Formats: sequence, structure tokens, C-alpha cells
Amino acid sequence: MAEEKKLSEKTLRHVFNRHYQLLGCFNYERQMSTGYAYTMMPALKELYKDDPEGLKEAVKRHLEFYNCATSTSPFLIGLTCAMEEQNASEPEEYDAGSITSVKAALMGPLAGIGDSFFWGTFRVIGAGIGAPLAVAGNVLGPIIYALINVIPSEVVRRVGFKIGYDGGSKFLDRISNDGTLQKVTEAARIMGLMVIGAMIPSMVTLTLSATVDINGAQVVLQEIIDQICPFILPLGLVGGCYSLLKKGKSGAAVMFGLLILGIVLVALGLV
Repeated sequence: MAEEKKLSEKTLRHVFNRHYQLLGCFNYERQMSTGYAYTMMPALKELYKDDPEGLKEAVKRHLEFYNCATSTSPFLIGLTCAMEEQNASEPEEYDAGSITSVKAALMGPLAGIGDSFFWGTFRVIGAGIGAPLAVAGNVLGPIIYALINVIPSEVVRRVGFKIGYDGGSKFLDRISNDGTLQKVTEAARIMGLMVIGAMIPSMVTLTLSATVDINGAQVVLQEIIDQICPFILPLGLVGGCYSLLKKGKSGAAVMFGLLILGIVLVALGLV
């Protein structure tokens, strides 16, 4: 019987703490691979301390392509630790390639969950509520942002790491097979879009100052537009920027375009 190798609590803590630097060394070829290998190093050194070749192969394994949301990555990191334990305990029987296969299979769904909830929903809601308060000098601004975005993200990281290490892939397979994953992800996307749409009137400002002479009366164009549809100009501006980004225009080009547009409109006396 091969000796069963288990990671110590101290090593698991080191692995979890290192995951905060997943994006510390990003490259366009393998994305977050360097950060993932760095995160796994304490575990790999403990498991393969008597097997230099095994350690070398494990490091190379975790330097392969990886890209996922940082908030949900601890689940996969915990799962990887459990799989590396099995590989180190049974190097002849265990298929080390399955570790890479599981990472490749799960990083997509986990990225979808993390991006939908924390990048596209909680962060937007937290910033939308907290930013105006912070700008007004209210200390509740950063506190509300932390309560809505930072704290839930931290809870998911810690619980996800434990579930990944203790339970593994069965949890994600179950919620994926019964449709729960798809429903929750879709609900988060819809909620995020609603929040972004509601933020446009308060975060984007475009007001026309031009007037039109009608039978000797000066009519402000903005008043007419507001009677037709309030805040339609900010909505159109956001829609135009989004359309340009969808067509592949860079964010920097869009920002410079907005700057030039603002200068032209002011010079013409329209805003």
C-alpha cells in the first residue's frame, strides 16, 4: 500500500493566502498560469519533497493556461490540492493528466459564476450605491461597497476553497446537472443589466444648452427632449460607446472620442 499524503492545515492556509496574487503576474499567452503555479507551490513542495521529478512535473502542469474569476478560483485551487494529494500518494496508478483536464473543464463555469455575480452584479451595485456617498464625503460609501461586494466575495473564496478541497467536483456537477447553475447565473446577469441601466441617469450626464427660436419664443431643446423621453441622451451615449466596444474599438479610443466630442459640442455651444 502506498503512503497516503495529506496536506497540513498550515500549508493549506499558505495556499489560500497566495491566491490573492493570482493576477500578480498576468501574460497574454497563458493568462493567470504563473499566479496559479505560485499559489500551488507550498502544496507541491510538501507533497513532492522526496520526489524532485514529480515536483518538476507538477510545477509545469500548473504553468499551463489558466483564466478564471479570482473570487471563484479558490474552489478549483482546493480541488487541485486534493487531486495532487492523490497523485502524490499513488503516482503509478493516478492519471496526473486528469488534474489539467479538470482545471480546463471547470474554469469556464466558475469564471461565468464569478464574473456574473462579483464583477457584473455585486461590484456594480456596491459602486453604484457607495460611490455617490463617497463623492459627497459620506463615510458610509466605502462601508456599503465593502458590505455589498468585498465581504460576499471573501465568504465565497473561503467557503469555496473548503468545498473544493473537501468535496471536489461532485458539488458543481450536481448544481449543473439539475439546472440550478444555469438559473442562478442567468438571474445574476439580468439583475446586473438592470442595475447598469438604472445607473445611467445618475452616472452619465449629457444636457443640451442650445435653444431654438419658434415664432419669437426661445425654446430649450433639452426641455423638449425631456418631455419626449427623459435621459434619452445619456442612454444613447452609453449605447453608442457599447456599440463601438462590441465592434472591437479599444476603450482608450472610445475615451478619446468622447473627449473630442465634448470639446466640439462645447465649441458649437450645444452643451
